[in-house]
Amino acid sequence: MEVVDIFVAAARAVPYPRGMTDHEHLSGFLQDHGIQPSAQRVAIARFVLHTDRHPTADEVLAEVRRDFPMVSRATVYNTIKLFMEKGLLRIHQLDGGVTVCDANTARHHHFIDEDTGEIVDVPWDAVDVRRLDELAGLAVDSWMVVMRGRRRRDPPAD
Repeated sequence: MEVVDIFVAAARAVPYPRGMTDHEHLSGFLQDHGIQPSAQRVAIARFVLHTDRHPTADEVLAEVRRDFPMVSRATVYNTIKLFMEKGLLRIHQLDGGVTVCDANTARHHHFIDEDTGEIVDVPWDAVDVRRLDELAGLAVDSWMVVMRGRRRRDPPAD
């Protein structure tokens, strides 16, 4: 298992059982979070809350339309916003104005593979950032490190 794969497993903090993909369970999960379930919302949740990827809204739309072709772009965007407001998703703005969804709501960082564009979750404790309180004139409310690079071809030396 690659180091990055271990990071993904360690960073994931899923607020629901991973196997919960059927309509009844997802409907109950959404209701538990104050969301009125509809067929469209359940279809969107089935994908966006169960992926380790960091999809854009358009990628969510394309994926959901495979099984639910009548879902609209507006419904996907509004549902993503609702899931974010209810704490089920985080939204991250990347370089070039690209916005991605992140179902991992636990504190974590990101590694972006420059070759593939893949975004990998990195555990919070894997990165040591110090002295934020010493930044003159700034009151830091939250922060996250975004690293860029490439997956190692050779295993790291011990």
